[in-house]
Amino acid sequence: MDPFFIKAIQLLLSLSILIVLHELGHFIPAKLFKTRVEKFYLFFDVKFSLFKKKIGETVYGIGWLPLGGYVKISGMIDESMDKEQMAKPPEPWEFRSKPTWQRLIIMLGGVTVNVILGFVIYMMVLFVYGENYLSPKVFENGMESSEIMKDYGFQDGDKILNVNGEPLQSQIDINKFLLLRNVNTVEVEHANGSKETIAIPEDIGQELFQSGEIQPFSPIKKPMIDSVLADSPAEIAGLKKGDMITSVNGEKVNYWHEFRQKIKNTTRGPVEITYTSEPQENPGLDRELEGDGFGKVSITANEEGNIGVITSAINADNIMTKTYGLGESIGAGFDFAYWTLHDYAAQFKYVFTKKGATQVGGFGAIGGLFPDAWDWKAFWTTTAFISLILAFMNILPIPALDGGHVMFLLYEMVSGRKPNEKVMEYAQMIGFFVLIALVLFANGNDVYRWLTGG
Repeated sequence: MDPFFIKAIQLLLSLSILIVLHELGHFIPAKLFKTRVEKFYLFFDVKFSLFKKKIGETVYGIGWLPLGGYVKISGMIDESMDKEQMAKPPEPWEFRSKPTWQRLIIMLGGVTVNVILGFVIYMMVLFVYGENYLSPKVFENGMESSEIMKDYGFQDGDKILNVNGEPLQSQIDINKFLLLRNVNTVEVEHANGSKETIAIPEDIGQELFQSGEIQPFSPIKKPMIDSVLADSPAEIAGLKKGDMITSVNGEKVNYWHEFRQKIKNTTRGPVEITYTSEPQENPGLDRELEGDGFGKVSITANEEGNIGVITSAINADNIMTKTYGLGESIGAGFDFAYWTLHDYAAQFKYVFTKKGATQVGGFGAIGGLFPDAWDWKAFWTTTAFISLILAFMNILPIPALDGGHVMFLLYEMVSGRKPNEKVMEYAQMIGFFVLIALVLFANGNDVYRWLTGG
């Protein structure tokens, strides 16, 4: 099956599960407090429904527009804008007749379910599948540092010992910490064996994000080619996957970042690259292999200093799995979910920048989180992540979202009086149009990136 359809099926299944459970979070406390629920819908039923059936006082159905779902609670100012019902005297079974604390519980129910669901799924994933992490041997040559981080004292070959006095589970986590968490100090061991504690500025995350260096550290790799881009100077010259670069213009190369830097420094003319390789059939243009697998090619880099080769320090041999017992998975799953939610909320500050706004994605971006081939571990992990995203987004104090209703209820609890119904109606309409605009903007970004290949 085409990867697009595999992703689409996973996205539809994941959203269906999350929407139904989210709406149950509103439905169950509403029924417990004897509040009438008129509709319970998966997806929106604009003009017509794919399926509907009335059971008791509630119509259960499936809409045709998969942009969400809803429960329609009697006596509540919501996206249905049922002004006729609201003009009548309140009935005992209506939302507006219930005590403030009951209405608050009903409105918080959906977000609460999403948070609990995210925690539970992560716990079960860790118990069933364990947690993957990079083998320490990936970092045995230290880390390559970006130019920004070198300005603060980092060097190529550094090994990250701890952050804020605490060791990292994996050295590669330093990128996430710098971008999303409060990092004050980083202790490193330089390539010469000396140790140093480096102070980190408070705005380092913004600096890295604006520069585009969201991965300022990467494991230092051997200069072995993992793949060659089609029609690139390297492919035309005959370089192949598995070739190990040994020198550039007669200068020895030990690591990939050294090779890349030498290529960038010689963009005005051809460079002579030597390499070792296993003998191959049809070796390619200008490719001369001696009996011991030694070869030499002449290549001219493009204006960006690239020749079209990629390397990777990560393969199946470098990925290890940590297993958890049932009791261990509960604590570990809680931590994993907490930090996932924390990091998502932390990155939200970048959305309000010019660069960050262009990164906002809609359903295409969410669908892209799923793998090309069906994988239950990836499916459930992604579903847990989306569940936490929905919880965070829904609790934002925007009218038409759960957080908007909570905001008005908290005002009522503090002030002792209900907000004016006209004010709530207008706020609901404004919030609804804001949400529509955000949905169109986010999905417009997806279309733009698809058209431009970005």
